[in-house]
Amino acid sequence: MRELELLIIGSGPAGLCAAISAASSGARVLILERSFKPGGQLIKQTHMFFGSERQYASHRGVDIADILLKKLEEYGDRVELMLNATAVGFYEDNVVTVLKDETSYFKVKARSIICATGAYEKSLAFPNNDLPGIYGAGAVQTLMNVYGIRPGKRVLMVGAGNIGVIVSYQLMQAGIEVAAVLDAAPRIGAYLVHASKLARMGVPILCSHTVKEAIGTDCLEAAVVCRVDESFRPIPGTEKRYDVDVMCISVGLSPLNELLAMRGVEMKYVPLLSGQVPLRSEDCETSIPGIYVAGDASGIEEASSAMAEGYLAGLCAAAGLGYIPQDYEERRQEYRKQLEGLRSGPVGERIRAGMKLSRL
Repeated sequence: MRELELLIIGSGPAGLCAAISAASSGARVLILERSFKPGGQLIKQTHMFFGSERQYASHRGVDIADILLKKLEEYGDRVELMLNATAVGFYEDNVVTVLKDETSYFKVKARSIICATGAYEKSLAFPNNDLPGIYGAGAVQTLMNVYGIRPGKRVLMVGAGNIGVIVSYQLMQAGIEVAAVLDAAPRIGAYLVHASKLARMGVPILCSHTVKEAIGTDCLEAAVVCRVDESFRPIPGTEKRYDVDVMCISVGLSPLNELLAMRGVEMKYVPLLSGQVPLRSEDCETSIPGIYVAGDASGIEEASSAMAEGYLAGLCAAAGLGYIPQDYEERRQEYRKQLEGLRSGPVGERIRAGMKLSRL
């Protein structure tokens, strides 16, 4: 069994920033990444980020991943990145079991651990929702922006939040027709700047609509949609058929944190944060000392918040190991201030309320 100072599970925006922060304090870090490429969701995000300059506003997600990886290189052998390595178990005494390259299985034991495992896509229940051709929005982004594969010719997008609208635009950039975007809510959840792009290109955005059923034998051939009332119940007689070979489901994310639950971290269901989340302190430490969480694993937010939370978790985890830089308190307060700013205003009201419910 290999023994470590600090283990970070996940190399998305939260994990990479946590590693940079911890390594800059002097800690030695191992990052586990289950994919063949580091960066998490960043590597498939070709749109430009909003927010502040500290979170790389006006940069594309793919470029932000490269920026963070180059920063990691500055710390040399203090940081090790292990790809195709999936954490499959998390046990007492901070023992994590790892499956590497689908061929080797081994254990690591770390003095401190940061869980930055991200999130998984929610699904939608309707008849034939398992037909080939029905994808999550993240899967479609991966096909197009990572592998360069077009998922089909004509798409129905289900979900008018930022992800649904952004992916719709990226589909059109790839030469794929978007038949319509629909959402069960009475109004779109996406930023107007994103939705306006689709409107200018003539894509109908149908609010108060849902999928009634998918049609096809061996693969998706069409989708039937209908209006819903104020209680989200289908309204008979409002059905409309779209002949499409792809349906893209973008109805939200849920925190991916089963490893923390396996370890015995105290969890709580907080709908405002999109699911089951670990209770944690303002320094991102969970109910078990030395175990931290950052990013979407602690509640669904934007990548900008994940980065700031990663920096905070990495700094505090390193401090818990005895690596306390001279500007520790200044940096700690600065990361907290950044998070407060990112969660401010009416848009962040839900997150602020959820955070209060998940505090230790």
